Amino acid sequence: MTVEELASAMEKDIDCVYEALMNTTINIDSLEADSHLDEVWIKEVIKKAGMKLKWSKLKQDKVRENKDAVRRPQADPALLTPRSPVVTIMGHVDHGKTTLLDKLRKTQVAAMEAGGITQHIGAFLVSLPSGEKITFLDTPGHAAFSAMRARGAQVTDIVILVVAADDGVMKQTVESIQHAKDAQVPIVLAINKCDKAEADPEKVKKELLAYDVVCEDYGGDVQAVHVSALTGDNLMALAEATITLAEMLELKADPTGLVEGTVIESFTDKGRGPVTTAIIQRGTLRKGSILVAGKSWAKVRLMFDENGKTINEACPSMPVGIIGWRDLPSAGDEILEVESEPRAREVVDWRKYEQEQEKNKEDLKMIEEKRKEHQEAHRKAREKYGTLHWKEISFIKYQEKKKQKLLKPKEKAERDSNVLPIIIKGDVDGSVEAILNIMDTYDASHECELELVHFGVGDISENDVNLAETFHGVIYGFNVNAGNVIQQSAAKKGVKIKLHKIIYRLIEDLQGELSSRLPCTVEEHVVGEASILATFSVTEGKKKVPVAGCRVQKGQLEKPKKFKLIRNGHVIWKGSLTSLKHHKDDISIIKTGMDCGLSLDDEKIEFIVGDEIVCYEEKEVLAKTSWDPGF
Repeated sequence: MTVEELASAMEKDIDCVYEALMNTTINIDSLEADSHLDEVWIKEVIKKAGMKLKWSKLKQDKVRENKDAVRRPQADPALLTPRSPVVTIMGHVDHGKTTLLDKLRKTQVAAMEAGGITQHIGAFLVSLPSGEKITFLDTPGHAAFSAMRARGAQVTDIVILVVAADDGVMKQTVESIQHAKDAQVPIVLAINKCDKAEADPEKVKKELLAYDVVCEDYGGDVQAVHVSALTGDNLMALAEATITLAEMLELKADPTGLVEGTVIESFTDKGRGPVTTAIIQRGTLRKGSILVAGKSWAKVRLMFDENGKTINEACPSMPVGIIGWRDLPSAGDEILEVESEPRAREVVDWRKYEQEQEKNKEDLKMIEEKRKEHQEAHRKAREKYGTLHWKEISFIKYQEKKKQKLLKPKEKAERDSNVLPIIIKGDVDGSVEAILNIMDTYDASHECELELVHFGVGDISENDVNLAETFHGVIYGFNVNAGNVIQQSAAKKGVKIKLHKIIYRLIEDLQGELSSRLPCTVEEHVVGEASILATFSVTEGKKKVPVAGCRVQKGQLEKPKKFKLIRNGHVIWKGSLTSLKHHKDDISIIKTGMDCGLSLDDEKIEFIVGDEIVCYEEKEVLAKTSWDPGF
């Protein structure tokens, strides 16, 4: 117990504790308000105050019973029925994944994408002429969407790795291979853009050997199909290769009992509220089912397929849009069906309680670390003040505080300009996650601090504008809208709203905004150089002024500009000229090859033959942030 805590418990002034401890072996001068007292001294203080000591045990919280929902045990193999494969198309950005998928499902996905880049994961069911069905997950190839590719690999059965025949193996190609290996998912290789003149499929196969992707041509087990997504060549062969591999894998699922699945994507729709795209992995989802995902639950109000058509049930391997969520679950969350609404609330309450307990543990850990820091600081302070009386120590501390002046308005403005508060709004959960992952790589806080005030899914609202105004921040929107009323409100309040449809454009804009907060750097631009050929002095009034006889070697010397004197590669003087003469005439400009005499504004500087005089001008250049997000 500390001195302060004891005084508070006794409802007395802190001086009462000091008085009670006088004439004891304890050193009162060394006691601070936060000093810890042993049990013997606590009893002594209470006794002298005429009070009684009563010990009481701390109440222990009852351990709550685990009410979480979990997956069901493995089903009886006899109950399993064949299911269609879930296939993820992966590969480097711009290698033709979206075009390939577009050809397979005969709809214009690519036309809707900004710059041909898939912005967030989509799930589609493709029916082949043979009657077979394949569920495709289209993952973005852009560097920013690493977490989404990993998530796509976790719910998939087969990965189609798209590699451009004219481009070869790239960074995201390697990353996609790694995701497939981590998830232990077999690969089918689609070598795209084979219609191009510069296409070299054999080079691609050889490059892939370095990453343990061995094609059948080289004695491996990876099927390689040469395709052209643009012309549609060989796409049926790719689909057949996928079906063949799926038959070998003998994919089966249990269509009965409680539903299990995974959230592929989640977003907020204006008219329909929170919406999720999910893949069903077990059971059959029907309207009215009660689902739990993360710390959210839903009573299924409506289900729809990839074309927006309402469906009544969703079987294993089917991609489905689900409406009816109370809150927005996160992409990657596990979906579990429960018996009733009260049970769903119970599960969500338990998960929130568990998260709270985890947070409390982290907080306690931080408090303990801070306590140790304070103890160490207190120990050092005691060493610093030595054996001084506590009144003298108080006076010294008062003087020290007095010296700590408040920030001047100019300094405050400088400090504020070195912080960029931002608000991030995205169309879907995965897009926001990708942007936040990029922001995690920010390593230039020494130049300008990047402060995330708020992030969320959905269009920009009045609340976002108010937050940005309070924190003097910038709102970044990715694939979202800001209505006219919101934009007018933001303009009135001086809040910047920046909307983007391509992720790297948003990051470039953010880099530019960070750079604008940095102070300008001053660069020296050389105007002319001259070498000193002779030195002499002239008498002006009663004093002698050193003069250098020079010849301009490069550029020209301009008297109004700045000058520096260089000796053996070191700058020994910077300043301006007091005189610049050609023969006996005062002149403002001396050009290349001309001789001149000049004197400096510092008369103590002595010239030596061989020194260099450089004429230069200073220009302010806008600084650029050193942060490199990696693409």
